Amino acid sequence: MQTRPGRLRQLDWLIARPVAHRGLHDAENGVIENTSCAVEAALAGGYAIEVDLQLTGDGEAVVFHDYSLDRLTTSTGKLLEQTTVQIQSAQFRACGDRIQTLGELLDQVDGKATLLIELKANWRNPGPLEKRVAAVLDSYSGPVGVMSFDPRSIAILRNQAPQVVRGLTTEKFRIGQGWRKLLPVARRLSLRHMAEFGDADPHFAAINVQDLPCAPSRRFLARGLPVLTWTVRTTDERSRASRFADQMIFEGFHP
Repeated sequence: MQTRPGRLRQLDWLIARPVAHRGLHDAENGVIENTSCAVEAALAGGYAIEVDLQLTGDGEAVVFHDYSLDRLTTSTGKLLEQTTVQIQSAQFRACGDRIQTLGELLDQVDGKATLLIELKANWRNPGPLEKRVAAVLDSYSGPVGVMSFDPRSIAILRNQAPQVVRGLTTEKFRIGQGWRKLLPVARRLSLRHMAEFGDADPHFAAINVQDLPCAPSRRFLARGLPVLTWTVRTTDERSRASRFADQMIFEGFHP
């Protein structure tokens, strides 16, 4: 990626290396997204690492993308309705790993790479996940940034842990991507244009590569704040990322 004049250099570590989306996963070879194997592969490749966090029914933060166990494991049900013990006993369909807690992930990474954490927005009750993440990160000294689609989530994190680097994830919130069931039209438009990002006071943005360039990306670039872009999978997307962002969050190839 090109160095952009005026960028805040204290955040250079955030964009120094390409970011492996959900770890350097490769399902065909049994390396499943957001698992310790995918994290280890990213570490071995020298990449930064992006992972997702969900909240369990007993208040723990675990490394998992989906709201339910159904897609990736032999178990079923929503994570919010199960304990950490139940969730960690779930078997992945294609590998022998188990779902990690945030604390276990931090022990594995141990400051060896930049960690980019997405808090999966539940849109109804932000707060418990953010507070748990703030508590766990309090004793972690490695490079880490935390982001979410929901500005309220990042505003809570700002209040709980103002020292943690925080960002907003955004896109155009297209109906075909499932947003219609989660958010009304007015809220999607507000999020698309980052109209409610003030309380979050983000240090960076992570924007859908299909939407670059856009008003939010220009807004962050003009302020000298880093722009990452996701999820880069093709040569054309890589070219777009190079032109309009400071770093890419990628999957499906090795940069």
